[in-house]
Formats: sequence, structure tokens, C-alpha cells
Amino acid sequence: MADAETLAERKRDRLKAQARRFVPVPLSVRTSDLPKRLASAVVMLAVAAGALVADGVVLDLFLALVALLAFGEAVRLVLRATGNASYRAAGILAALVYLGLAAVFLTQMPRFILVVALVTVIATDTGAYFTGRAIGGPRIAPRISPSKTWAGLFGGMTAAALWLVVVTLVVGSALASLDTGEGAGIRLPQVALAAAIGAALAVAAQAGDFLESWLKRKAHVKDSSRLIPGHGGVLDRVDGIIPVALIVGLLSMGQFG
Repeated sequence: MADAETLAERKRDRLKAQARRFVPVPLSVRTSDLPKRLASAVVMLAVAAGALVADGVVLDLFLALVALLAFGEAVRLVLRATGNASYRAAGILAALVYLGLAAVFLTQMPRFILVVALVTVIATDTGAYFTGRAIGGPRIAPRISPSKTWAGLFGGMTAAALWLVVVTLVVGSALASLDTGEGAGIRLPQVALAAAIGAALAVAAQAGDFLESWLKRKAHVKDSSRLIPGHGGVLDRVDGIIPVALIVGLLSMGQFG
């Protein structure tokens, strides 16, 4: 029954995608799920913010719980995606390494870097969601993720770039106030680098999203679970955070402590 419902949802999504090519869809319809998504997002942000404020063991336990839930959902997807024992073992091992390393890096990051990385992903998702829904246009890989458009990708890249530019300017201004030397302050190349890093991390976040979407396609499910109203499962929410955490963690390896 569940598989039949999932296939019906997939068919409906494909029909909607085809219809949008010929019939303009009002913005109010494209954002009809926004209230539910916003309510869930507020709750998730409140819980995450509470863990960040508590810091220490509480934050580590929160990150471990999120990683454990995401891993459980990943295992479920792998088991549904293939009946081959070898493929299942390889997929579960890959998920363990992928999610495990990301969780370790996140627990080792200084809180400021952690917040910047998380907000970068949030900015990417927010920019991609609103830009994609408002503009629409050609889809990147409709067979993997019918809702992902090029407009959404560039919207996410722009939002992430702007966020890191703001962080760079604020941090630079704070450091400049402590340095009266002639070389104090932020220069254009530094701002450009921050924007480029933000855009690159946005692409990585979207790649993580596509990876999970591909796995869900193989498993014939729309969401990794139904744990979070309007958002699906935990893996659906952290799929973009994982590659960003890996990149930031690898680049900063040896600097955390």
C-alpha cells in the first residue's frame, strides 16, 4: 500500500511538472505548503538554537542524535533501494562513514564556525526555495529531483555568498577596530573570496540534496521519513549540511581543538 501511494505521488509530481511547462502556476499555489514548512522550521531552529546555547555535552548529544536518526533513515533507504546483499552492505558502510565523519567534524568545530556553516546551508535552502518557487524555469535533473531548478540553485548560491560576505565584513570590522595599523580592514579580494566560498558551499549543499534525492528515487519513496511535518525526515533536512560539514572540517583539520 505504501509503495502504491508513493508511486501515485511520483506520478502526480511528474504530471504537475509537465503541466507547468504549458500552464502558468500562481505563486500562491507554488508556496501552498509554506505555513507548515515555516512552523516546522521554527521548531527545528528553536531546538537547534537551544543546543547551541547549551554547548558542551548537550550540543554533542544533540548532534549525535541527529546523526543517528539520519543514519537510520539512510539505512532504510538503502534496504529499500536494493535487495543485493553486497550493495546493501556497501551502501550502509558508505552512509556510516559519510554521516559519521560529518558528525565528528561538527562536534569538533568551534561554535562560531559551526554556526557560520549551518547558517550557510540555511541561506542556501532558503534562497533556493524562494527563488525556485518564484521564478521556476528549467530543471537541473528532473529524473532525480523534479523540483530543483537552475534558478533555485543560483538563488541559493547568491544567498550563501551574501551571508559569508556579511560575516567577513562584520569580522573584519571587529578586527580592524582592534588594529590601528595601516593594513587593518577588509579589502575587495577578501570579500570576493568570501562570496566565492559561499557559492561553492551552496553547490556542495545542493549536491548533498541531489545525492539523497537519487537514493530516494532508487528506494521509491518521496521522503526519508515523515518525522518532520512539511519537511520529511531528518535526512531530508541535513542532506545539505553533511557535505558542507565535510568540506569545512577537512579544510580546517588540525585547527579544531
